[in-house]
Amino acid sequence: MTQFQLMRERRFLPFFLTQFLGAFNDNLYKNALVVLITFQAARFTTLAPGVLVNLAAGLFILPFFLFSATSGQLADKFEKTRLIRFVKLFEIAIMALAAVAFALDSLALLFAALFLMGVHSTIFGPVKYAVLPVYLREEELVGGNALVESGTFIAILLGTIAGGVTIALPGGAAWLSAAVIAVAVAGYLTCRRIPPAPAADPGLKINWNPLTETWRNIRFTRENRTVFLSILGISWFWFYGALFLSQFPGYAKDVLGGDEHAVTLLLALFSVGIGAGSLLCEKLSGKHVEIGLVPFGSIGLSLFAFDLWLASPAAAHAGDPLPLAAVLGAPATWRALVDLVMIGVFGGFFIVPLYALVQARSNPAHRSRIIAGNNILNALFMVVAAGLGAGLLAAGVTIPQLILITAVLNAAVALYIYTLVPEFLVRFIVWLLVHTVYRLRAQGIEHIPEEGPALLVANHVSFVDALVIMAASRRPVRFVMDHQIFRWPVLSFVFRASRAIPIAPAKEDAAMMERAFDEVSGALEAGELVGIFPEGRITDDGELKPFRSGVTRILARTPVPVVPLALRGLWGSSFSRKDGPAFSRPLRRGFFSRIEVVGGLPVAAEAATPESLQAAVAGLRGEMR
Repeated sequence: MTQFQLMRERRFLPFFLTQFLGAFNDNLYKNALVVLITFQAARFTTLAPGVLVNLAAGLFILPFFLFSATSGQLADKFEKTRLIRFVKLFEIAIMALAAVAFALDSLALLFAALFLMGVHSTIFGPVKYAVLPVYLREEELVGGNALVESGTFIAILLGTIAGGVTIALPGGAAWLSAAVIAVAVAGYLTCRRIPPAPAADPGLKINWNPLTETWRNIRFTRENRTVFLSILGISWFWFYGALFLSQFPGYAKDVLGGDEHAVTLLLALFSVGIGAGSLLCEKLSGKHVEIGLVPFGSIGLSLFAFDLWLASPAAAHAGDPLPLAAVLGAPATWRALVDLVMIGVFGGFFIVPLYALVQARSNPAHRSRIIAGNNILNALFMVVAAGLGAGLLAAGVTIPQLILITAVLNAAVALYIYTLVPEFLVRFIVWLLVHTVYRLRAQGIEHIPEEGPALLVANHVSFVDALVIMAASRRPVRFVMDHQIFRWPVLSFVFRASRAIPIAPAKEDAAMMERAFDEVSGALEAGELVGIFPEGRITDDGELKPFRSGVTRILARTPVPVVPLALRGLWGSSFSRKDGPAFSRPLRRGFFSRIEVVGGLPVAAEAATPESLQAAVAGLRGEMR
């Protein structure tokens, strides 16, 4: 099933439409209010429009700090569909209040409705991301998140444009009032079709103290180190995005020399880029949570931001704003627009796998509160981004220079995160291998258990066999590797970072061999996957060699299911020993050569002899070497 086929499923489509309409309505109302107070502030108050705009932004984001912790508890305690319906009814009431505020010309009520829309989004946030793992299978999570992220950005774009256009019409307040109420009602009607999603922790006792519960939610995010650092990565993306989005008006006016239409164009292209990158994630990730895309995304975010700085004119535009056609007539504008689209695309590569990883690896009983903690940190990073941007601009930094600073900061933060969690870089290297040198097809991988221990056994064809299996597996695999391979520069990093287990023959280093068997036993007892190549060496003729007795020793000590795997198509590649040593003829089969990993039915420990496992692997491999 492709990600777009999810749009035909009741378990996804009503939810998608509900969140799309909610995001659209948020921005329809918020941007209409911003445009109104920017151009007609004198109708309401003596305060400057700039002050009111910043106050509006603060009021909308304030509920994320105040109520995210409580929202996470509500999403874990109650059946999620009922909670969604309550939130959508609440939205109708808020929009009715907004209509009254427009009718009375009451700025206080308009701001109160904006604050309450922030409350609405705060309550819906933990439910939105916690409910996806309930409705979707693991292989659908990336595609589902991609649709949600792209849909959200498109909804933001459409809502922002529609809000500005509607409020500027004659009688715009009345039209807008009718529009926001109609969208809220449509959101409620669609949510009625969302299937039930059981409560994760019905016995949870609500802690209504936002300060202590916020700290508790942050602690939940730290339970799993990879999840916590993924949340920091998500928050960093919103920091990066907030810095960029806040510069669009100034960049369009002062750098490109355009008018308000140029601002809309920048926002539209950035949103289209995010949507395209998000939707591409499923194809590039092979339908499972591929965190190797995250470093790829971070590289693009820095490179294209750096190029945007290079493409920006050195001097600010002076004079009246130019019409959009004149702006597009400048060659430098097109380069800047391409950079902006690509920043969005690589932003999609960066953010979608991180959201999917948080959902897949967080404790289901705490998942909504972990998402709430994520929302709190996102809001905090966005506020810091706004403060940093305002401070640097006030200090005399130009907008292109601010873009350069953002690119450098992104590179530094990315490197820091990847040194803390080498798994991201490992998966990136593996992903590059199977998307440049090879085209990988995986069959029968569902036989690898989703949780619990198992021993994976495979034929040994090349120096990258372990990397290929790692790319095919949805779970991390700890491979037992010849200690000599740990001396190879790139392979050494990959295998050490993936916690591979070095082993040596008994006659060469008996102590190392004993340590290896001890570590294998410990890993299996801890519920991990361990991979071995029972032949003990890479084939030099393409044929299987006899499986050695090491597998019997492992299973005698720690009886676990054994999953046979066959590697197909690697014989004859640069990494194999065909016609001499490996790498003697680099890329002799060119790029994108087809390879396969084929998995078989698990074999019980008591039935897994070296001979039977060799026969199983040979049968899976067939004639394809």
